[in-house]
This record gives sequence, C-alpha cells and structure tokens, in this order.
Amino acid sequence: MTDELSPAEAYAAAKLRAAEQRTALAPFRELYDFGLDPFQIEACQALEAGKGVLVAAPTGSGKTIVGEFAVHLALEQGRKCFYTTPIKALSNQKYADLVKRYGPGRVGLLTGDNSVNADAPVVVMTTEVLRNMLYAGSQALSGLGYVVMDEVHYLSDRFRGAVWEEVIIHLPESVTLVSLSATVSNAEEFGDWLDTVRGDTEVIVSESRPVPLWQHVLAGRRVYDLFEEETDHGGRGSARREVNPDLVRLARMENTRPLTRGRRGREADRERERRQRSRIWTPGRPEVIERLDADGLLPAITFIFSRAGCEAAVQQCLYAGLRLNDEEGRRRVREIVEERTASIPRGDLHVLGYYEWLEALERGIAAHHAGMLPTFKEVVEELFVRGLVKAVFATETLALGINMPARTVVLEKLVKWNGEQHADITPGEYTQLTGRAGRRGIDVEGHAVVLWQRGMDPAHLAGLAGTRTYPLRSSFKPSYNMAVNLVDQFGRHRSRELLETSFAQFQADRSVVGISRQVQRNEEGLDGYREGMTCHLGDFEEYARLRRDLKDRENELAKQGATQRRAAAATALERLKPGDVIHVPTGKFAGLALVLDPGVPAGRTNGHRGFDHYDGPRPLVLTAERQVKRLAAIDFPVPVEPLERMRIPKSFNPRSPQSRRDLASALRTKAGHIAPERHRKQRSGAADDREINRLRAELRAHPCHGCSDREDHARWAERYHRLQRDTRQLERRIEGRTNTIARTFDRIVALLTELDYLREDEVTEHGKRLARLYGELDLLASECLRAGVWEGLKPAELAACVSALVYESRQADDAVAPKVPSGGAKAALGEMVRIWGRLDGLEEDFRIHQAEGVGQREPDLGFAWAAYEWASGKELDEVLREAEMPAGDFVRWCKQVIDVLGQIAAAAPSQDSTVGKNARKAVEATLRGVVAYSSVS
Repeated sequence: MTDELSPAEAYAAAKLRAAEQRTALAPFRELYDFGLDPFQIEACQALEAGKGVLVAAPTGSGKTIVGEFAVHLALEQGRKCFYTTPIKALSNQKYADLVKRYGPGRVGLLTGDNSVNADAPVVVMTTEVLRNMLYAGSQALSGLGYVVMDEVHYLSDRFRGAVWEEVIIHLPESVTLVSLSATVSNAEEFGDWLDTVRGDTEVIVSESRPVPLWQHVLAGRRVYDLFEEETDHGGRGSARREVNPDLVRLARMENTRPLTRGRRGREADRERERRQRSRIWTPGRPEVIERLDADGLLPAITFIFSRAGCEAAVQQCLYAGLRLNDEEGRRRVREIVEERTASIPRGDLHVLGYYEWLEALERGIAAHHAGMLPTFKEVVEELFVRGLVKAVFATETLALGINMPARTVVLEKLVKWNGEQHADITPGEYTQLTGRAGRRGIDVEGHAVVLWQRGMDPAHLAGLAGTRTYPLRSSFKPSYNMAVNLVDQFGRHRSRELLETSFAQFQADRSVVGISRQVQRNEEGLDGYREGMTCHLGDFEEYARLRRDLKDRENELAKQGATQRRAAAATALERLKPGDVIHVPTGKFAGLALVLDPGVPAGRTNGHRGFDHYDGPRPLVLTAERQVKRLAAIDFPVPVEPLERMRIPKSFNPRSPQSRRDLASALRTKAGHIAPERHRKQRSGAADDREINRLRAELRAHPCHGCSDREDHARWAERYHRLQRDTRQLERRIEGRTNTIARTFDRIVALLTELDYLREDEVTEHGKRLARLYGELDLLASECLRAGVWEGLKPAELAACVSALVYESRQADDAVAPKVPSGGAKAALGEMVRIWGRLDGLEEDFRIHQAEGVGQREPDLGFAWAAYEWASGKELDEVLREAEMPAGDFVRWCKQVIDVLGQIAAAAPSQDSTVGKNARKAVEATLRGVVAYSSVS
C-alpha cells in the first residue's frame, strides 16, 4: 500500500489548490496564525459566492472571523462594510481590533457617545445607529456592500430586539447580510425567514466548542465531576453521559434524616449527620479562588447575580489576604491603571473608590458589573485578557459578547432575580455563562464549576448542562416612531406589508399550522363525547347547560359577595387618618401597624387620571417590625377599624432606621396588648336568589334528571363542554395570530391620525418631529415639544425633565416620593405626567396595551434631581451621595439623557423656541467630568 497519488489525482489536487489561491479567502487565511475551522471556511465560501450567511456557533468558537471576512471582501471590492454590535463596549472592542489590522484611516466608529472617522469604508456601530441611518436615508449608505450583525440573537431582547428586525427588513437588497448568533435551537427557522426577506441565505450551525468543557460541582474540599466519563453502552456507539453517582449519593445523604428511637440513638444520628454534612458545605469565595489557584484553574470568572454580591466578594478576598500577583505583576497593573485613568480628575478618584479598586487589581482580583464606571470596567477587561487579573466576580452582563475568556467559570447559584421573582436560570443562560470557559489557543480544556448549595439536584444541573435549547423568539413590536418613519418612506399600505414580513409574524404564522391541526383533532373528539352523553330520556346537552347555568349563577353571587366585602374594606380604609393604629389582617405585613399616610389621592394628583381609574386606598404604614411599607387593597380582605390613636413626631423620617425603631417601639408599647376584633361571616345570598331557585326547579323537572346513568352522562357532557371551550380558544388564537403585527400597526396609525401626526399617507409637521425622536417615550417627548412644556426652562431644568423620559428605577419603591427641582422644572415635570395620563387614556381607547410591549410607560422622576444637580455644576461627590447610586449607573443614565437631549435639539422648532438652544447647552453641562471620559483609547 502507498499513499502516493496517481498522476490524475495529483493534477486534480494541484488544480484545486490553484483555484483556492485565486479566491479572496486564500490571502485572508494568511492573516491568522491558526487554521480556520470547517464552519468558518464554509461560511466564508458562501459569502464569497454572493450569499448571505447565518452562523450559529458557541461563544468563543471564532464566528467573528466570518464577520472579519466580510470586512476583507468589502475592502477588496472597493465597497463599504458596516459592523454592528448590540453594546458600545463591544463596538469599542471591535473598532480597536480592526484599527490594529487595517489602520485608523480605513476604520470608523459610531456609537451614542463617539463619532470617529464616520466616512471610512469600514464603520463599527451599535445597531440603533444603523437603524436611525436607514430611516433618515443617510448618504453614508451609498456604496454599502456588507452589514455584519454580531450577536444577532439580541432580537429576542424584550426592550431592544425590534431594532435588529427593522434593520434586516429595511436594508437595501444589494447589501449582503452576515448574521452571527450564539447557538440557537431554531437556527433553521430563522434562516428560512432571512431567506424570505433577504434572499439566498446559507445557514451554518456549529455545535462543537473549540475547547472542550468539563462540568464540575465543588462541595466542601472536593471537586466532583458532574458526569461520569462517557462510555459506549454495549458497543453500539451510543455514548451517553450519566450523572456522577457520587453527587447523587451526596444529594440523597443531605436530604435524608435517619429515624432512630431513643435518646442515645438520636444523638448518634445527629453526630453521624454532622460528620456527613461537614463534607458537603458550600465553600466561601476566597476559599474557592484558593482552591482553583492550587489546581491551576485560574483565571476564573465567578458569576454572582448581584452587583452588591460582586463587590462583597472582592472585599472578602482582600480581608482573607489573597494575593494572586507577584511584585512584577503588581507593578505592571499599577502602570496600566495609572495610564488608563490619567484623564480622571484626582478629586474624583476618592469618590469613585479608586484606591480600594486599585488595591484589589494589584492583587489580581476585580468585580465587573453595570454599576461600575465604564473606564474601570474596561481596565478590568484589559488586565484580565493580559493575565494580570486572575479572579473576576461578575454579573451575567459580562456573558453578553465581551471578549473576556477564562480557563474556568464558577456559578455560585442556579437561581437569579429576573426583575419580578427569583427564578431558575434557563439552559440557554447556563450555556451562555459557561461559554466563557476555555481560551482558544491557550487552554487545552475549559472548566465550569457550580458551587454546592443545600437542596441541589444533580439531575437538574445535568439537564441544564446537557440541554442546548435556546430558541430565538422575536420581540418585534411596532412603535410610534417606527410608524411615522415607515409611512413617510413607503406609505401606509406598503408599510403594513413590510411589517407582515417581520420574524415575529413569520413565527406566528408557522405556529398557526400546529394549532389548526389541534382544532381538527378536537372536533373529532367532540363527536365522540357527544355520543357518550346521549340520553334516551331527553336532550342531555340542554340538561347539562342548566347545570352549568346554576353553577355559574352560584359563582357570580359568591363574587358579588367578595366585591361587597372589598368595597366595605375600601370604605373603611378611606376613613383612616395618620396616627391610627390598625391590625393588618393578612399578607406579608400582617399584624400591628401605624398609619403614616392613608394613601387616598386628592383629585387628579399622584399620577391618577381621576377616580375612574382609582384602585382604592394604599395606606403607608409602619409595622411593629420597623418596616415602612405601602399596602394595597389585597392586604385588607375585611374592613379594618382603628384600635388606637398615636401622635407621629414631626421629626419622623421613614428613611432613618433609628426613627423607625423608636416609633415602632412606641407602637408596640401603646397597642401591643390589644387583640384585634374577629370579623363575622355574613349569610350567603344564594339561599334567597330567585334565579337560583328557578334553575333548580327546571333541573328537577327535566326528563334527564331521572336517568339512572345521569352522572355518567354528566361526566361526558363536562368533557364535551371543556373540549368545546378549548377549541374555541384555539380558534381565537388562530384569529389573533393572523396579521397581529399589522393590526397593532393599524391601531398605532389610528391614534397618530387622531393626534394629527398622520393624514392618510401624509406625515404632518408634528409627525416629522416624532420621526426624529427615538426611545421608549417617543410620543410623550413629541407631545411635550408640541405643547411647549419645556419652553423657558434653564438647561439644568431641561436635563431634569428629559431624565424622566429615559430613567427607570431598578426597584419599585413608592414609599417616598422622589425629590425634584423646584420652580419651572417641577411645573414642567407635573405637566409631563398629565400629558402622559392623557396619552395613556388614548392608548386605552385605541386598544394599545403596554402589557403587549407597545405604548408609553409612566415617566419616572427618580433621576430628575441628580440630573439637575449635575447639569448645574455640582461636584460628583455631592451628586452621587444624594442620588444613592453607583457611579456606573449615574454615568449610564447621564449618557442616555445626553442622547435624548441631542434628539430634542434636532427635533425642536427652530423659530421662536428656546428648547433647541437650551438642549444643546444642557448637553454641554451634562457632558463633563466623569461623564465625559472617552471610552475609546
């Protein structure tokens, strides 16, 4: 046997190599010091053949190489390439990478904060910037050949996802689209849609990680593998991963308490249990890092789903005396940090916690979360990539695309707060987080370590680690700004057709097919149930209807009784006065409480649009446990009467723990001994109801009432009724999912027509102004400009008002009203809330619902004081102290205020208006100090 090729084979191979050398891919491959993977080659070849591509591959697999090939092709062909990313940090990172390769003259950057060489042939930008360019018909689109959409799976994002679909739908047909996505389970479905709206699109899916990932659980002093080594069962090649039996035994041992009689036996059991559990404790954070260091598993990213938890972890490591850098490493860290923070005024460093942050960095330890100053986060990223920071404690935002791979990823818990409740992380989230483990070209393997927690189920963890279900779901919804821009460009009819090509409608239409099949199966089932309930004595369907009517009437009376009790409870609450001592009958804060504020709105204040929308008193109380809480009607199912009266000191401050402690103590002394009065149950109204008596009489008189098989027939009739009800619901779902996006668009257009933003296919002057305002509260901003709400305001006052359009509190806390500037700003903010109330009423009339992701939320005044103080020139220390906000959050909200101020300056009327000029002044006043630090190096 010989491996030598025949002359014909050698000629064919030489011919193939020569053909490859003539492609654009050949010189591109030489730019890398490693060979390309098959999926990368396949995608690049499809691009060179003139096709669009969708590449779905795991984090860290190198799918951005396909995007870089699009850049290479554009430059070779003398065309432009726009490289879009979802977040500014990613844009900055990709800009730096491309500048390093092609030089600053050929690469530009456009984000909300920066504009660098915007006319370059290659421009990196956030996706929103490209969307705005498309709507504005920007000249920069001329000569555009390729658009790379990095992290395209962001179109699932509830708040920003629609932007990705807008771009994909509206890009000129001549542009080739390169879509780069994390591994999603419905890549083929997404590819089919891209094929429909963009033309020939190749779908390339790669499931294999470039660096193998090992899954572990750390319990006590021992690291357990999550899975047993893969084995070939029965020699059939069907390798399956089984959960490590040692972990299963640990879980069983922790959850099982042996039952033994007798005192001595119980003591022996407790001692045995104590010894067993001492082996499976959850190690502390410094302990985990020390263990990883000893095992050669650093650098590591530990995901903690809390900013405060990340900062606390760093402090714990410092107190434990952890040092992961030698003297040389410490020196290099200090040099880099001092160079990168040289532009920050020395006076601000102490306020920003610079010296504590630097000490941790010198030891090789850092936090990374959205509350940090952007410059600080970038320094952490740079030091981590250089190997000078070896342990990072981060929130999940770090998993979103930033190039910060580690050897090991640690998950403290498998539960996180999703904004409404603590919920288990999904398989998609687990994959995204652990995808950071394993550095290509550096590590032979990556490691994911989950810390043992009480009650952990190894099978559940194995399910997370072994499932690759991360479906891409469209979050596309039309907005007011989108509607006027579309109608302006395409007219109403064509706009409606365009929206029906969205991925959201594509998915909805596909789901209807399955529902239609279910309706057919249900109709067959109904025929069988109808036969089963047939009675020889009479019409059992009629008899079953009488039974249902009787049950419905009884339920209706029960509800009426509940409504009357709620009304009585609300009336009793309205009589409460500050200083009344009450007993809260139920709920989380049941027990003794002191009324601080009855919570009854006066007229149309407090954000209520009159009493039509008033949902009952919401008293603010101090509980005997020293908590100040605003209660709701649900906490008072029965009327409540004052037990006592107390004087509330004028000096009482609900934010002061000491104040709360003193008043709660006085409350317990005054009324702690008083027992609450028990509420007596009232007689049910069903006994005297004529309708119920009539239905019972008809039921007894019906022929089927005497059937010996009556209850058997009734069971079939109940099944028939349930299946009929389900079938009708399915039919309504089919009706509701057909043309859903277009119907929402119609309602938005109708409201805009009512407000004179649109007249058929014409966009009015007001509409053209709205077309320049992007954001969640676009229509509110436009109406404020239209009504002259901001005329005559000083720049700082205007900044305060605009903050209400962008800011959203991280936690809802209505116990204390937010502080707002006095004078013109206060009046303007009040008018903004009133205008929002009017718009909210209109949206209700036109069936535009916020619950469906459409419409205007209430403006949030929580950042108004901070924005006003900062724009007025106050020092950072004073502003942050009063705002009680991390520096990173403060900077982020300020930049969003600046962004909207810029939009307002462009959209404001040019004649006889001070708003445009003052908006520009407000931008200058806000863009200073810590807010102005450029994030581009």
